[in-house]
Amino acid sequence: MTTLTKTSLALIAAGVLVSGSVMASEQATIYGKLNVTVQSDDTTESKTDIKSNASRVGIKGGLKINDDLKAIYKMEWQVDVSDEKGADNFTSRNQWVGLQGDFGSVMLGRNDTALKQSQGKVDLFSDLNSDIKQLFSGENRMGDSLTYVSPKFSDFRFIGTFVAEDGNSDKNGSSLTLMYGDSKLKKSSLYAAIAMDADINGVDTTRVSVQGKLGDVKLGGMWNESQKADGTKGDGFLVSAAYGIGKTTLKLQYQDSDDINGKAHQPAEVVTLGVDYKLAKSVKLFGFYADTSFEDNSDESHLAVGIEYKF
Repeated sequence: MTTLTKTSLALIAAGVLVSGSVMASEQATIYGKLNVTVQSDDTTESKTDIKSNASRVGIKGGLKINDDLKAIYKMEWQVDVSDEKGADNFTSRNQWVGLQGDFGSVMLGRNDTALKQSQGKVDLFSDLNSDIKQLFSGENRMGDSLTYVSPKFSDFRFIGTFVAEDGNSDKNGSSLTLMYGDSKLKKSSLYAAIAMDADINGVDTTRVSVQGKLGDVKLGGMWNESQKADGTKGDGFLVSAAYGIGKTTLKLQYQDSDDINGKAHQPAEVVTLGVDYKLAKSVKLFGFYADTSFEDNSDESHLAVGIEYKF
């Protein structure tokens, strides 16, 4: 087992033990998600795979300093639970420390950029093979970053990210987003966001996201445009729809992109069909089929069934 893996395991184990002892004076929560699929992948060759899809574990919490101020933290790792050898299967996700009050929240460390956070739940197949990061630029989690999240004002919220040059290709970068509504569509029937990256990993990106709920139907859309410093640019859009029938949710998503993040910068179209079935509040069975067509007439497809457990 590598030193990195041993260290990660030790930190998580320590977090589990410590959380029980600090609950009286602090808030500490162990949380995570296991998402695993068995799937048939037809890319350059056909194969069957057992895949861990961004499974993760973390600890988060805070300490009330006074009536107006609270210290907060999060430490999260991605875990490849299907890795055959079990080596190097821990990778860092959002890990930061900060302060929270009436002014909002300020966090220092590694975090999703404001633009990445702006997507809300529009991408119905996040973390799977047709995740928007496969085609769209802007899905960045940056170290050496400072994040500010404002309080809500009449359902509006602002998020700003500053990335120091040491963690961003020797140049300071920024990411900004203005959001409206509830991204989970539980407190409002509409969510919308506009976001911009400037010099994040050498790319400028603009993104508009919107999702609404009409009864048991959720409809979403996204437009994404990016440009590199050398002038190379591209854009793309996504539309999604989900229909709930009792414990079952039917999902459909379409992406069309010539964004600079695509395979060899090729224009591509992705159609994904899926179904979720809730076994319990924290457990679901699901399946999906994704078909990707590239401009050079090549294509890829993925057929999968899996289980997700949140804790």
